[in-house]
Amino acid sequence: MSSIGRAAVILLTSLLLCPLNAAAWDRGEIQKFATLPIGSPNPEGITVDSHGNVYVSTFAVPPRTSEGQLFVFGRNGHLRGQVSIQSSSSQLLGLDFLSDGYLLVIDFGNKQVLKVNPWSGASSVFATLPIAPDDLRSGAGLNALTFDTGGNVYISDSFQGIIWRTGPGGGVAEKWVKDTLLTTTGTPPFGANGLAFNKDGSALFVANTGDDRIIKIKIPVNLTTPAEVFVNSINGADGLIIDKDDNLWVAANQSDEIVVLDKTGKVIAKLGDFDGLDRHGAPIGLLFPASLVRHDGWIYVTNLALDLRLFGLPQAVDSQWAAQAKTPTISRIRARIPRISGLCKGHGKGANCD
Repeated sequence: MSSIGRAAVILLTSLLLCPLNAAAWDRGEIQKFATLPIGSPNPEGITVDSHGNVYVSTFAVPPRTSEGQLFVFGRNGHLRGQVSIQSSSSQLLGLDFLSDGYLLVIDFGNKQVLKVNPWSGASSVFATLPIAPDDLRSGAGLNALTFDTGGNVYISDSFQGIIWRTGPGGGVAEKWVKDTLLTTTGTPPFGANGLAFNKDGSALFVANTGDDRIIKIKIPVNLTTPAEVFVNSINGADGLIIDKDDNLWVAANQSDEIVVLDKTGKVIAKLGDFDGLDRHGAPIGLLFPASLVRHDGWIYVTNLALDLRLFGLPQAVDSQWAAQAKTPTISRIRARIPRISGLCKGHGKGANCD
């Protein structure tokens, strides 16, 4: 065999034994956890109680005249309850539990945060935006919320680039941080979105959906330069949670996946994908994943399945699929970070394969 022939055999053998880097991500297995009744608005916000019940708020596009809907699913994915949230719009977003068992739910359509009984749907206004001296309520786009260790509530404003804050009892919110890094001129046209504190409370991380970025706000806040770019290029960064190791789990709504970053901003996992629609028009995998929550070894994800053309925007790559989706679903995936495969010893810096 010629030296050229031997070299070709060695190269082919190497490629067969060591997969190309494009196949490096073990994306796990996305399961369909729950199905909303056909005709329901699409699921957007999500949270879980201590018993494993999953609570989902819905976002109607276009807006409806009816009140917003809240669905409750048991640990097995079976529907346990559905209520209309009283005095709400049909466009609900982020939600989470207060210590007294009531839910805080963002009423995007009415630009307020409601305190809700999750089993009856009875509600009261928990937080509003200030009108004086500058009316910042009219242009608001309240989106997601989180808490600090003191029970203070932080609310992202996607349209005005503001993080609002209230005390544990709510009331008129104060403008905690305003920064151009929390606004966007991109697509989808939502700036500040999902948000979460790291483990020691030294920073708040905020997804900027339209700019495909994660923004970091250090604590205490520097009023001159309150925000900085933590990482770029998460396609449609939407919901965001942080685990005990300070890894960030981000729903990338434009690439139908969950991107996991370590505390330095390095990607360490890409989970899930879109695999089409089943015969009932339900997404297989993820379709415009919006919000996520972790509980008991699982990540639960809402498939918003949003067709951006309904907002008068140019289509995204999955808009036509979203238009065909007829059955709203919640997905789930094991909350594990797979080993990065596809790199073998001697084939690239730091490469190592079993």
